[in-house]
Amino acid sequence: MSNTSYEQQLALQTEKNKKVVEFIKIVSDLWYDQAIELVIFRNTIVDRNVSDIINLHQYAEEFVGKAISIDDTLAIAKAIATTQLPASRLDIGKLAAEYVAEKDAFDTVEAFVTAKLGESQNYKAIAPKDVVLYGFGRIGRLLARELATQAGKGGQLRLRAVVTRDKMDAVLLEKRASLLRLDSVHGDFNGTVETDIENNALIVNGVPVTMISAAQPEDIDYTAYGINDALIIDNTGVFKDEAALSRHLVAKGASQVLLTAPGKGVPNIVYGVNHDEYNPEEVKIFSAASCTTNAITPILKVVEDNLGVVKGHLETIHAYTNDQNLVDNMHKKYRRGRAAALNMVITETGAGSAVAKALPVLAGKLTSNAIRVPVPNGSLVVLNLEVGKDTSVEGLNEIMKNAALEGNLVEQIKYSLNNELVSSDIVGTSAPSIFDSNATIVSADGKNVVMYVWYDNEYGYSHQVMRLAKYIAQVRRYTYY
Repeated sequence: MSNTSYEQQLALQTEKNKKVVEFIKIVSDLWYDQAIELVIFRNTIVDRNVSDIINLHQYAEEFVGKAISIDDTLAIAKAIATTQLPASRLDIGKLAAEYVAEKDAFDTVEAFVTAKLGESQNYKAIAPKDVVLYGFGRIGRLLARELATQAGKGGQLRLRAVVTRDKMDAVLLEKRASLLRLDSVHGDFNGTVETDIENNALIVNGVPVTMISAAQPEDIDYTAYGINDALIIDNTGVFKDEAALSRHLVAKGASQVLLTAPGKGVPNIVYGVNHDEYNPEEVKIFSAASCTTNAITPILKVVEDNLGVVKGHLETIHAYTNDQNLVDNMHKKYRRGRAAALNMVITETGAGSAVAKALPVLAGKLTSNAIRVPVPNGSLVVLNLEVGKDTSVEGLNEIMKNAALEGNLVEQIKYSLNNELVSSDIVGTSAPSIFDSNATIVSADGKNVVMYVWYDNEYGYSHQVMRLAKYIAQVRRYTYY
């Protein structure tokens, strides 16, 4: 490459970077001033840097097979900023792809945006919901991070308190703060966490979160802390059936309960699949099922709807979890007592039967087992299915790609094009199901398929909990995906 050519390319890239900076400012202004969140094919772009935005544009182009430039997304973002919209979550990647295909039909970008987002005017203002995290373990802390990150103007879910068994003092308060700030798997929290010893609170991104000490849920009076009509998100793993979870509703100021584990006698929900079968005005206790159930159910629904599932087996290759031992020691279950970071451990999973709670049509059709492996996070399900209609690798991949692009499961399914995908790559992915298109296998007769579905068993699951929490709290914004 000649020096002249190099200088030209450098000038073009500099100009592109300037447009990205302008785009980032509009994204931030929309989020913090108008509670309008822009994403690119479900990937958050609030508080992202220039390189992140450029990489997401490249992913969008590859995903939809169309040229999506920063010029297009910048023009659409400017048009959105001048349009009267309610609190919203808008996929500007999808809007840009549609604009490239349809712009000849519109005189201006503003006319295109008005036509696409016109139904948003039917959405009413949202009343924010107080949230209490009951427990502060792996999932609880990730939820705290996400609640703080998504707070914006505070118009949806507001994290007001965290309940633990600790009798809190200055040392324990700082330890809790440190665990929220730092994470060996997910990295440092992209925000601030300070302690307020006098008020027994964590100050997260400048907002107080009260730390409440309690031995049992019915002893708490949340109204004493200014918390009313709260959604209690139980992530302790202690209370798992309707009777136990109902104890939360005895507490003053609590109105709804969400369990971050499979529940007994309560609706087990995989958001995007069966959430709308239950009215949160009538049902007060929900379960978000398990991380594995959230990973496989969206994929199985797509296969069932398009090909039909005759029978199958799923094998979960799962990161080790907190219930295993670091070194060999006694454990109530076979094999789990062996050192987690040194062994692959065969164990059981109820995911095969749990799927039927969200998709009753699959009852009795699936067997399942699990292998815990020496990684701290990032898991994989191998789905081996006999299907009712003949298919091919290309046909099955096209079905899954369409589901990731259009329809009710676009938040749940991410379609991976990465030939080099490994477990560490999927850490931090908000979709609960990551379909590995390059690993798909279909038998010669087209009747048996093998699919590889990755999932971040902590981060992806936490986002499913957040989606369900917003549905239960009835604070879901207008969305355009």
